[in-house]
Amino acid sequence: METIGVLALQGSFAEHMQALRKIAGINPILVKTADELARVDRLIIPGGESTTIGKLLNTTGLSINLCKRILSGMPVWGTCAGLILLAKKIDDEQPHLAVMDICVKRNAYGSQLASFECQKLIPEISNTPINMVFIRAPQIISVSGTTKILAEYEGKIIAAQQNRMLATAFHPELTADLSVHNYFLRL
Repeated sequence: METIGVLALQGSFAEHMQALRKIAGINPILVKTADELARVDRLIIPGGESTTIGKLLNTTGLSINLCKRILSGMPVWGTCAGLILLAKKIDDEQPHLAVMDICVKRNAYGSQLASFECQKLIPEISNTPINMVFIRAPQIISVSGTTKILAEYEGKIIAAQQNRMLATAFHPELTADLSVHNYFLRL
């Protein structure tokens, strides 16, 4: 059985843990150290503050190990800030992990006050519309290489996949919908 990890340096890691525990047979672990990272087969990088998480990845020494694991094929899913961390290009800062062929704009939907919820069908992920929560959400401006656009909302890319890397601008962990979590477990 695979071990699923949730990066627990900052952000919505507790919500991802709760969602994963609702899926039969999944017993996720929090990842804060290199030893914990070495134990996982898949990793979720949660939403939060991308600059803070990026700095903590560097100070804990996880950044190099995490990049190596992702580039060697470990499935990884970045939600919101996690998406920003995966990007090779960011519009207003230096990239952090720089492993996914996407260019990202931070806070593309505005401030915290501009947060919203919607539903959208993403056929690759679910047969029914998925509940989505956007909080100071980023936008994927462009994709390149083998990266595939999975969904757009109002002309903005909100979900993409490159091999075993998944990126969503929204927060599925803040809803009762487990579709995206289940999709990630099938990658």
